[in-house]
Amino acid sequence: MIIIVIASILGITLAVWLVNKVLPFQICPICAGVSGTWLWMLGLYQLGYQVDLGIAAMLMGGSVVGIAYQLEKRLSAGRSSILWKALFIPMGFVVAYSVVVSQWTMAAASLGVALVLAWAFLKKAESPEQGRRVEELKKKMENCC
Repeated sequence: MIIIVIASILGITLAVWLVNKVLPFQICPICAGVSGTWLWMLGLYQLGYQVDLGIAAMLMGGSVVGIAYQLEKRLSAGRSSILWKALFIPMGFVVAYSVVVSQWTMAAASLGVALVLAWAFLKKAESPEQGRRVEELKKKMENCC
């Protein structure tokens, strides 16, 4: 089974790397290889095929960490990257575990929490100075003409 998984990761990675040459945007080839592999594994499992869920779970954990590190690059100024990872990664693991064991309510709830965390850490914080400048500009615009 592990040989098939490795071949899948490499095959999908190569395919995405080639497709990236013509796409107007870029997709991380290895991210696509890993996530594509665990997605087809879970799909086959849901269809009743015998699949090693331990391998799928391991790949899902790698995807969670990869997502956290990719989003870390986009954190708003002043946000703690260690706090981000300390909150997001365990919640991502709960999502992954819930999906592996088909606990869909827990998966949806924990995914919701992970999305709220991402929103909170990624949204641009308006500084008090920016807020005052916006208000000043609004007043100037009202008094303009």
